Amino acid sequence: MKSLIHIFIFVMAFGLLGCSATPYRESAGEFLDSSMITAKIKTKLIDDRSTNGFHIRVNTFKGIVYLTGYVDSVEERTQATRIVKTVDGVNKVSNNLIVRSTTQASR
Repeated sequence: MKSLIHIFIFVMAFGLLGCSATPYRESAGEFLDSSMITAKIKTKLIDDRSTNGFHIRVNTFKGIVYLTGYVDSVEERTQATRIVKTVDGVNKVSNNLIVRSTTQASR
């Protein structure tokens, strides 16, 4: 019986190692936090009339929000950053949005 308990403890401890955070991987809790931040930002971008949230991709990793995609103006790009900064848990914004030229925007 004791050996069975030791095996169980070993298996549980080994399984928990898979949930630990590293510089390149989030823990389970961090992943949930990042998912919540992403969902809040996406909702705010879609609700804001000055941004086209459907064309902005949002990824969050350990409190850093990465914005990618295309926007129609510098103002829209700037507004997206402003919106992201209003969400709790955001430590940094990496805005990689590309402003389309007027010929691209009309397509």
